[in-house]
Amino acid sequence: MKTYPLTLLMLAAIAVASLIPIPKTPLQEVPFYDKWAHFLMYALLCLAVWADYLRRHKRVRWAAALPLTVVFPVLVSGLLELAQAYLTTYRSGDWLDFAANSVGVLLATLVMCLFLALRGKRKGRSCPKT
Repeated sequence: MKTYPLTLLMLAAIAVASLIPIPKTPLQEVPFYDKWAHFLMYALLCLAVWADYLRRHKRVRWAAALPLTVVFPVLVSGLLELAQAYLTTYRSGDWLDFAANSVGVLLATLVMCLFLALRGKRKGRSCPKT
């Protein structure tokens, strides 16, 4: 709890939002509103993982950071989509939701890499060389 509090808070919020029935709202008239919501939720989850990671570590260890900040949120995304499909009768898992979740994670990771490259090269927090 003390190590990754923002991550755990975001995970709890996403799990609840993913597994409860969705009430009808005027937003449902907006094209792809649900995909934007998925994109935003998982981008914020990824940023929360990064914030917790950077709070605990002085230097970014990319071999540990990338699986934690990229693979973990995408894995959670897939598990929650499966839970929607197989554990509820009022929600359904959707491959496009999974894709939107993954794009949110990847874009948030790119933003963090750029942020770290611009802000923290001298602190060892720049992105890995490709």
